[in-house]
Amino acid sequence: MSKFKKKKDGGLPPISTASLPDIVFMLLFFFMVATVIKEDNLLVENTLPSANQIEKLGKKNPVSYIYIGKPSRNYQATYGTADRIQLNDKYASVEAVKPFIATERAALREELVPKLTIAMKVDKEANMGIVSDVKQELRETNALKINYTTRKGDAISNNN
Repeated sequence: MSKFKKKKDGGLPPISTASLPDIVFMLLFFFMVATVIKEDNLLVENTLPSANQIEKLGKKNPVSYIYIGKPSRNYQATYGTADRIQLNDKYASVEAVKPFIATERAALREELVPKLTIAMKVDKEANMGIVSDVKQELRETNALKINYTTRKGDAISNNN
């Protein structure tokens, strides 16, 4: 009887998975950096007016966008050339502003609801009547933090 047994040939050794977490985190990091957040598809013409006294919004506060302008050329045959409101990739009426604000507030955490800013991107050729109607709807929903988005430049050039 022998004290030592011969090691049997067990075939292939098991695959080492020690580097697997490193590979997974590297792929995760790559996709986090390479992914682009979806932005709204503009359905209205949106040439922003110029202003010389502007300031940027803080990135910490939530912002919801309302676009106002004439339908873009692709949609003029269907929707005409009158000014329209765009909320989240679709045309909407003035009456749809209240439900839009309600859904935007519902999507936020409770402590961020008072900090919600409504950014209005209004075409410089837009009719101010529709802008006034939207502002009235925002007042009725108590959405009082309104920002008008402009581009930097000379305000006198808006008349040209």
